[in-house]
Amino acid sequence: MKTNFKLLLLVIVLASITACNAKTKNKDFALYKTEKKDSEPKNQCIKVALLLDTSNSMDGLIDQAKAQLWDLVNELSYAKCGTKKPNLEIALYEYGNDRLNSYEGYIKQVLAFSDDLDEISKELFSLTTNGGEEYCGQVIKTSLNQLNWGTNADDLKLIFIAGNEPFTQGKVNYKNVAINAKEKGITINTIFCGNYKQGIVTNWKDGADITYGDYMAINQNNKTVHIASPYDDDILLLNQKLNKTYVAYGQKGRQKTELQAEQDSNARYYSKANAVKRTVSKSSHLYKNKSWDLVDAIEQDEVDLEDIEESQLPTELKGKTEVEIKKYVTKKGEERVNIQKQIQELNAKRKEYVLNQKKNNTNNLENAMTKAIKEQAKKKKYTWN
Repeated sequence: MKTNFKLLLLVIVLASITACNAKTKNKDFALYKTEKKDSEPKNQCIKVALLLDTSNSMDGLIDQAKAQLWDLVNELSYAKCGTKKPNLEIALYEYGNDRLNSYEGYIKQVLAFSDDLDEISKELFSLTTNGGEEYCGQVIKTSLNQLNWGTNADDLKLIFIAGNEPFTQGKVNYKNVAINAKEKGITINTIFCGNYKQGIVTNWKDGADITYGDYMAINQNNKTVHIASPYDDDILLLNQKLNKTYVAYGQKGRQKTELQAEQDSNARYYSKANAVKRTVSKSSHLYKNKSWDLVDAIEQDEVDLEDIEESQLPTELKGKTEVEIKKYVTKKGEERVNIQKQIQELNAKRKEYVLNQKKNNTNNLENAMTKAIKEQAKKKKYTWN
């Protein structure tokens, strides 16, 4: 059984229908002098840890992960639990690469849980492959111990591990690790890069079954197919306008502005259609930039203008009064909302066009899974916009 990396995307979305009502809040507030008290429960958080084999044979897997990040983000951005939209945090590990520390099991935490989509994209594009030993049990154990999974029982906690060597390699017993994950409310999903039956024989399916996760097999060398639409050019023009609504401040401002542009370029590297998908992600509630953008920071009440020193303001706001600054930021926020609305409207037409194109596609498995996900979501009282 072979399909492409989009199977991972669909399984993550299916898994996300099982929980709601998050109660945690990230309190790492830039430029805030005093810690704010938060008595209001926050939306559910979907936490996804991606454990990717970066040995020599996995170039195709890494390429698919880079190309399809925005499919994942967009699919999850439409999910709702009641009236709330869940947040998303992604962590990234690489393993099985000779350049990594052998003492630590050829394992590296590339990124801890983060909701910074630009940073996630950057780290995905930093991955390169090299031969090595692949210890599935050990990398899962490492992610369980290192990551902040939180104590909120309503959070959805998922591990997705991908590779092509026997699941039993290494000194750490995967069964013990899986039992530990199950006790913590973390579900392990396994993606074997190769023949479906071979993945079963080499214990990849068993690694998922223990936590009631999903096992799947993919052809890691399949190229991602991006379908162009008549709406792509207009959406990309709106992306340029959207970028101009960001008001960078503080030490991170310039660096993050450059990072945003860099990830736009990385998405475009694969295709125009992939750049469009990233633009759609940037128009969703999952694209958060409160640490460097005044519009997001003030809207979310994470900073107070009185606490910001003039040296941390962009050139266009230096020497301005607090009232003038607030007026400027408010205007940029209104422009952003309008642009994001236009992107979403065009994307609705784009999705319909792409769906019609896919009707002639031979990938019937993908269509069948999408239908199944929607039906099961209704039973769980989840809806998609």
